[in-house]
Amino acid sequence: MAAAFRKAAKSRQREHRERSQPGFRKHLGLLEKKKDYKLRADDYRKKQEYLRALRKKALEKNPDEFYYKMTRVKLQDGVHVIKETKEEVTPEQLKLMRTQDVKYIEMKRVAEAKKIERLKSELHLLDFEGKQQNKHVFFFDTKKEVEQFDVATHLRTAPELVDRVFNRPTVETLQKEKVKGVTQQTRLKRIARERQKQYNCLTQRIEREKKLFVIAQKIQTRKDLLDKTQKVKVKKQTVNSPAIYKFQSRRKR
Repeated sequence: MAAAFRKAAKSRQREHRERSQPGFRKHLGLLEKKKDYKLRADDYRKKQEYLRALRKKALEKNPDEFYYKMTRVKLQDGVHVIKETKEEVTPEQLKLMRTQDVKYIEMKRVAEAKKIERLKSELHLLDFEGKQQNKHVFFFDTKKEVEQFDVATHLRTAPELVDRVFNRPTVETLQKEKVKGVTQQTRLKRIARERQKQYNCLTQRIEREKKLFVIAQKIQTRKDLLDKTQKVKVKKQTVNSPAIYKFQSRRKR
């Protein structure tokens, strides 16, 4: 019973696929239905029209015409290859953008900013290498005063202390007061190393705070793009800055 049912189902499928034909021509193969022939013929004609249009476009092409795609494609071994674009997002930024929310990134950035302010208040940035050097301008009335000018004499300090930006006592103070604080060279070097270590830590935290700020901006930009308002890209995304879009102004209801 089951075998007969399967045989009947196969016969119905065959009748659905192929067109009925006389028994003497079955050895010629499947006789397709007219609707299948029309679909195949329409597809063939469509492809031929497409090839004809491509041949016409190739014949009428101007070799001196400029295409914007030329700026992004180069010819390599006779094959057009798309140039690699600059890296827009670093792997670390991409990982944070996919796994973390903008509120978490902003919270970490604010924490870094507070640590930076605390370090700045402790170090005062007096001899920071990355700090812009201060300028001290002296004014004179005659050229003779300029020629005879001496910085140590004018500041009333020792010549060895002129280059200091802090702790620069005058000659009178040096004569009256005794030397206070640490005087051993080993301890002075250790203090200098510790201070330099703190400055290096400050530099790293400043860089981390900048990176977190850029990541937060990129995440916020992606959220803003979910808005269906019409927009135009003004500036492309880079490693150090998010993409800039100009949104169509809409009147608030």
